[in-house]
Amino acid sequence: MKQLIRLVLVSIALLINTAYAVDPIHITGGNDRAVPIAVVPFGYKGGALPQDMAQIVSDDLRNSGSFEPIARQNMISQPATPQELIFRDWQAVGAQYVLIGNIAPNGARLQVSYALFNVATQQQVTSGTISGAVDQIRDLAHHIADKSYESMTGIRGAFSTRLLYVTAERFSEKNTKYALIASDYDGARPVTLLQSREPIVSPRFSADGRRLAYVSFEQKRPRIFIQEFDTGRRQQVTDFEGLNGAPAWSPDGSMLAFVLSKDGNPEIYVKNLASGTLRRVTNHQAIDTEPFWGKDNQTIYFTSDRSGRPQIYKMNINSGATERVTFVGNYNANPKLSADEKTLVMIHRQEGYRVFQVAAQDLERGNLRILSQTSLDESPTVAPNGTMIIYATRQQGKGVLMLTSINGRVRIPLPTVQGDVREPAWSPFLN
Repeated sequence: MKQLIRLVLVSIALLINTAYAVDPIHITGGNDRAVPIAVVPFGYKGGALPQDMAQIVSDDLRNSGSFEPIARQNMISQPATPQELIFRDWQAVGAQYVLIGNIAPNGARLQVSYALFNVATQQQVTSGTISGAVDQIRDLAHHIADKSYESMTGIRGAFSTRLLYVTAERFSEKNTKYALIASDYDGARPVTLLQSREPIVSPRFSADGRRLAYVSFEQKRPRIFIQEFDTGRRQQVTDFEGLNGAPAWSPDGSMLAFVLSKDGNPEIYVKNLASGTLRRVTNHQAIDTEPFWGKDNQTIYFTSDRSGRPQIYKMNINSGATERVTFVGNYNANPKLSADEKTLVMIHRQEGYRVFQVAAQDLERGNLRILSQTSLDESPTVAPNGTMIIYATRQQGKGVLMLTSINGRVRIPLPTVQGDVREPAWSPFLN
């Protein structure tokens, strides 16, 4: 029981009000300035469209932290085709790239042609033509942003991905409605996947994006479920006494790691989903929780207080070899890896402070960067290309989601539905 109480204390530490503490120094890396890009309003001669496709593309590129879109009021011209493009107009406003597009009605669909140019060399970087229904404008825009971003950086764009999160809408002291929501990565187009009068926590996408795992308290105690994203069909995975929590999919989708306290102490277990075999992989008197898989399908990063305070460790689940990963700060928890496994994102507290913030540690060099500016941050989740992070925090007494670029240049709140918002989880690449 004492161990479980300790676990609860670790889990709710992020909910302690620490607003009186002095903010620590924020360190950001990379270039001093994002690359200026002009995303010109796309040409269109039909009736009014429900959304501004070019603005969506512009917002996507800004959110990456690598590009700074030029304001439309500063644009000297607004070409829609390569023949209309005058490069000196864009040199005059300091643009390094210019993206143009043209939308043409094609029956019940829209056909969109786009082209990206390097202003200095006056060369075309990429171009393409795509089509879709009017209600797919956001999909088309995210696709163009993905292709443009990759052509300029060499990194695959992650703007066509999805986001999971949980909302809690309280009507009275004993009446709270919880919902599991899926949306675009930027919070647009929310869809409710599950509703409950009991808490839902720790949603996670499988590696192929087709299944979800989460913890539900619908049986008045925590149990882990798997749900198919498209059909809503679901199955219960665990039914043990005590804690059943923190599910994490293996990269190949064959295993699920989670935390159980059925043997008296919170430990990490791995279940083979095909055979049903359950294996305990940690065995320590401390609390081990919050597993996250490495891409080799056998390394797990996790949070443990075996050093006296929560820190992040990694272990090989086959050999059992374990090593501590974090040493800076007196609290590091909830580990997430970037796609290239060079950056570890976590909830961090600096020595001498009582605020919890999102931080990124370079696993090769060991240096740490504070990425958030608030004081009660939790549940960071990383874009599959490693360029952006979304985390939960509080603003004006309400739970909200914040998006920040990994280089720290961009921090914006995401639009979400009513209620307190928490527990974000980023999808993998979906196409």
